[in-house]
Amino acid sequence: MKNLTLPCLATCLSLLSAAALPSHATDTGTSARFDPRQTFAPFAYPQPATAYRSASGKPDPLFWQNHADYQIKATLDPVSRKLSGSEVISYTNHSPDPLDVLWLQLDQNRYRKDARGAFTESFPKEFTDGYTIASVEVEDAHGHQQAVKWLVSDTRMQVQLPEALKGNGGSLRVHIAWSYTVPGEFGGRTDVNSSKNGDIFEIAQWYPRVCVYDDLRGWDTAPYLNQEFYLEYGDFDYSVTVPSDMIVVGSGELLNPAEVLTKTEQQRLEQARHSDTTVMIRTAEEVTQSSSRPKQGGTLTWHFRIQNSRDVAFGASKAYVWDAARMNLPAGKIALAMSAYPVESAGKEAWGRATEYLKASTEYFSKQWYPYPWPVAINEAGTAGGMEYPAITFDDKTSRGSELHALIAHEIGHSWFPMIVGSNERRDAWIDEGFNTFIDVYEADHFNHGEYAPKRDNEYAPGNGSPGDQMAKVLADAAAPPMLIGADMVPEKYRHPITYFKSAYGLVLLREQIIGPERFDPAFRRFIATWAYKHPSPSDFFRFMESETGEDLGWFWRGWYQHNWQLDLAVQKVAYTDGDYRKGVDVTVANLDQLVLPATLEVVYDDGSKQDVRVPWETWQQHHGYVIHVDGTHRVKSATIDPAHALPDHDRSNNTFVMP
Repeated sequence: MKNLTLPCLATCLSLLSAAALPSHATDTGTSARFDPRQTFAPFAYPQPATAYRSASGKPDPLFWQNHADYQIKATLDPVSRKLSGSEVISYTNHSPDPLDVLWLQLDQNRYRKDARGAFTESFPKEFTDGYTIASVEVEDAHGHQQAVKWLVSDTRMQVQLPEALKGNGGSLRVHIAWSYTVPGEFGGRTDVNSSKNGDIFEIAQWYPRVCVYDDLRGWDTAPYLNQEFYLEYGDFDYSVTVPSDMIVVGSGELLNPAEVLTKTEQQRLEQARHSDTTVMIRTAEEVTQSSSRPKQGGTLTWHFRIQNSRDVAFGASKAYVWDAARMNLPAGKIALAMSAYPVESAGKEAWGRATEYLKASTEYFSKQWYPYPWPVAINEAGTAGGMEYPAITFDDKTSRGSELHALIAHEIGHSWFPMIVGSNERRDAWIDEGFNTFIDVYEADHFNHGEYAPKRDNEYAPGNGSPGDQMAKVLADAAAPPMLIGADMVPEKYRHPITYFKSAYGLVLLREQIIGPERFDPAFRRFIATWAYKHPSPSDFFRFMESETGEDLGWFWRGWYQHNWQLDLAVQKVAYTDGDYRKGVDVTVANLDQLVLPATLEVVYDDGSKQDVRVPWETWQQHHGYVIHVDGTHRVKSATIDPAHALPDHDRSNNTFVMP
């Protein structure tokens, strides 16, 4: 999700090649806060390895995951802003446990005045009455359907089953009828907002959704306060009935275009499926023309389907301009990129390029990390700011230029985290937001030969400065929370700096400084493929990356994720070996604070030449200070640790030693 600005990274963190030079050790006895015994103590993973999740970070043969398919029929009345619907949830219990209740998420209750989430934010809110649940019935495997008792608690609903649902494949169907009033712009992630030619409805978190039952907690019923989601995977078949003058764009494939589009629009849509340039499906001029709709008066029902998804969302408005283009995916597959936006957002400097941005970023992510899985990807313009759902994103209708590109790339990037890799956003937001921000960095480099690169807009430390310098300011803030903390415990001030920026920068450090792209990239791709459409825990990621890259990273998980430890590397002394510069130079480097990282030592000679030496993290397992011998035949001008500012060193005044 994006609020206001995306915290991002510059892309200047390149792995420097190091000369293999002889060195010798001596502990300088430097007095500092650094204690190697604490930094390198055995790391206790937050979640233990079990029969379901292996010590290598992979699902074991006994791993199970429950499954939920949805059939939904909904009607939107734009005048009253009422959305009413009925749904059938086909739920399969693959766990070994019999279940005597089902828990469902009722996110629209977040907008009630008495909601728990109403007491977690300091600014005033408008409110709705939340859900009205008309009926709940359970249908067993034999087709017998009966009303059951249910209990609503804040944003959760417990459905009491007439008999326990058997484990290891037991299934049932839940029938629910419901309605609610769509919140206005105060809804944040879901809302109705105005435009020149009509209201825009951004509809999300709109139907009761079954909670996850997993091997980590059983029922995960964390209430919806303000953090995001944790959902089961399944297939969705849904229909939305709206007035005939409205366009609907939704997750998945439109199954009945002949019923809801004009012949011209159908032809243009087919043209777009074969075009690498954007094709207008409904132009700005046609928005106010009744001929752009297949009938006048009454309603139309839009029918969509998406498979292997965890959610669906849709936008609806009579104000939409609509365009599309083909996306070229790995293995010769294609999909459709589409954008829907009001006329105020049109123009080549704004949403006129939205589909171009969407196409390029989706193609890049697909090639670099994992193929995009769905037939359609949609940008929808409104006031949600930036919010992601499977195959559709709600993006700020006022954005343009580089900001719009960054927004679109970030939101569609969530297709990989957490839509494909289904982490628990409600508890561990740093996984989806940070991992997504990480892949954004390289997408910005790639797009149109770097048109909008590098990304450098971390609002915590705005202005000039490397990512390392910006991150050092975050780590120096004693009030900043660590990443391994409940997502709802992170104050808004620190949500972007920690959840997005620190998490993403940690992966950049792993890729560019600690592991190297040649080992990191294949391992990260395998992590995505291994946990696609499953629910990895933080420990699964930690274990997987260690096992696949061959690195012991417990020291990094502790210092970077469990704590906000600071880094302070220093060059304390430079002396010619035996007093003769022709024998080389001895450089004393030290680690003065609790975080350790591998670093580059740069020696600059009086003739302008330079020599780099990589100082591995293992240097500090037994030492506070270390003397590195560097061969050379010239007089030394200076020696600097981390000359590129690639690391978050909080005191750079001691990084360089200048020879007298």
